[in-house]
Amino acid sequence: MAWEKGKRIPTNVIVGFLGSGKTTAIAKLIDQRSVGEQWSILINEFGMVSIDHALVDSSLEGIAVEELGGGCACCTLALVFRPLLAQFIRRTKPDRLILEPSGVSHPAKVVDILRSPDFASAIDLRNIICLIDPKDFEDVRWRETAVFQDQVQLADIVVLNWTDSRDRELIDRCRAWVESFRPPKQLIMETSFGVIDPALMDMEFDTVRFPLFDDAHPSPESEQAELPVLDLALENDHRAEDNSSDQLWDDHAHRTPTPGHPLRFQNDDSSYDACGWIFHVDDIFDRDELLDLLGYVHPIVRLKGVFRCEGDWWMINRAKDGTSYAPSAYRRDSRLEIILDRKTSGWNEFEVKLLECLDK
Repeated sequence: MAWEKGKRIPTNVIVGFLGSGKTTAIAKLIDQRSVGEQWSILINEFGMVSIDHALVDSSLEGIAVEELGGGCACCTLALVFRPLLAQFIRRTKPDRLILEPSGVSHPAKVVDILRSPDFASAIDLRNIICLIDPKDFEDVRWRETAVFQDQVQLADIVVLNWTDSRDRELIDRCRAWVESFRPPKQLIMETSFGVIDPALMDMEFDTVRFPLFDDAHPSPESEQAELPVLDLALENDHRAEDNSSDQLWDDHAHRTPTPGHPLRFQNDDSSYDACGWIFHVDDIFDRDELLDLLGYVHPIVRLKGVFRCEGDWWMINRAKDGTSYAPSAYRRDSRLEIILDRKTSGWNEFEVKLLECLDK
């Protein structure tokens, strides 16, 4: 299916707390898309170092991935989000658009932007899907936060993920909690490994949902976005094509790591502390030493990385007590992002341990 001029773009927002499985779910949805469809994926990360373009294979034909890192699209990055989204749509002209807000983002602000006059003529907002790890529901620190509750509140469909590794009693309690929200969810389903039926994206529901905590993440005051967005999907964009997710919005673009001397980027707010590293492509890691370090360092909320190891490139994806490793097709550089739920002064010490994992 080719993009048609003047057609509103079917759009889904996929939300969920850190490590709930959003990016994995998107990757599996991509694998199930109709032949010939162009999908554009915009991923917002709290951390400064972009990793998800390595997890979502943007080299696939018909897939464009853009990342906005260093904060939440709903608040700290609100001034950047509108023009970035507008330009991304104009450049890629998708048959479907998927937005993945940061796991600590308040989704109401993103939904408001998509429904605003700037975008309403171009975007057909369909189902909002929320993924939940029942283990997060069990943790009162997350369950009682405005962000966690409104991710559930605004969702049309709630997907209980990780059910293969969570106790049945916990899953049932989590489901009962989701069922207590009003208006009720249109659908609550269970899955593992982020597997979602693509038909869920376009199921038609009439219920209008409103956030419980509309001011949880206040946006900075702003004037209209500098980039014109009215009828944006109807216009031709004659700027040079550049599919690099780092090119326009990544502060890393003007800095270059050297062998043995990675770039480091930190980002924090009142609740989280994040640190990321980008290594030179010539840095080669001892895979066993590296995976031992990253598999057992604690405590972490989220850890994602891709590394050049002897003979191959490897990806690590860790959330709470679940860790996965897989070969990676990404080849640009090695990079890592870690998010903690507390402040730390230990990044220097950890960086030393990372460097000790380089092949001698």
